[in-house]
Amino acid sequence: MSSFKVFDIAGSGMSAQTVRLNTVASNLANANSVSGDPSQVYKARHPVFQALRSGAGNEDGASVQVLGITESQAAPLTRYEPGNPLADANGYVYSPNVSVVEEMVDMISAARSYASNVEVINTSKELLMATLRLGS
Repeated sequence: MSSFKVFDIAGSGMSAQTVRLNTVASNLANANSVSGDPSQVYKARHPVFQALRSGAGNEDGASVQVLGITESQAAPLTRYEPGNPLADANGYVYSPNVSVVEEMVDMISAARSYASNVEVINTSKELLMATLRLGS
């Protein structure tokens, strides 16, 4: 494996964590939205990742691939608010079953994973530069 592949691997990890951060931001932005129809309520989204190893049909080297974004199948939260203009005929409004605490933990984890990949890139760059200086 080339010494430069580490940049590709860390870069794919950073790209995956960016997708994760974007889905967390979307979930947090819509956590307090309401609807009068349970089928129209925002559903939390989560990315699905796959780790690819070199040699197993992936000759370009190891990487992280985003397979897609899944929507939560959890039932929406139901609140009785007959005065709400979005309430259904029975006076209920529906909100997404998004846990703000879980989303914040996921955001911190994604940010730390991103930062770890940045450190891998910086350390690899420093090692390559030190190797080049050995010849001078």
